[in-house]
Amino acid sequence: MSDDLPRFPLLAGALFAALGVALGAFGAHGLRSLLDATALGWWQTAVQYQMWHAIGLIALAALRLRGSLLPAALLAAGTVIFAATLYAMALGGPRWLGAVTPLGGSLMILGWLALAWRVLQRAAPRP
Repeated sequence: MSDDLPRFPLLAGALFAALGVALGAFGAHGLRSLLDATALGWWQTAVQYQMWHAIGLIALAALRLRGSLLPAALLAAGTVIFAATLYAMALGGPRWLGAVTPLGGSLMILGWLALAWRVLQRAAPRP
């Protein structure tokens, strides 16, 4: 790539997607008989959000939008926190992690809002 602008979101998105496929398959085939419905639901939610945000990060890289590092960092950090806490709880981790999960969700929301702000700034006429 000619500049490093899209490198982080592309790398994070690709790694999140690869891990999401692996963890989704592991949940469907390896954990189905070991976890109860609630734990499987947490696992599936984590995989789903991880995959959607992987795609979002890859799309963000494709935009090559200046100032996209903050939105990408927020999306990536939020995805890690959100998914990791759900994966951990599904595997028997402490339930108090459920209080941390919304922090990840909030970071993801902030990432999308930061991206919207960057787009609006780009579209705004310059004085």
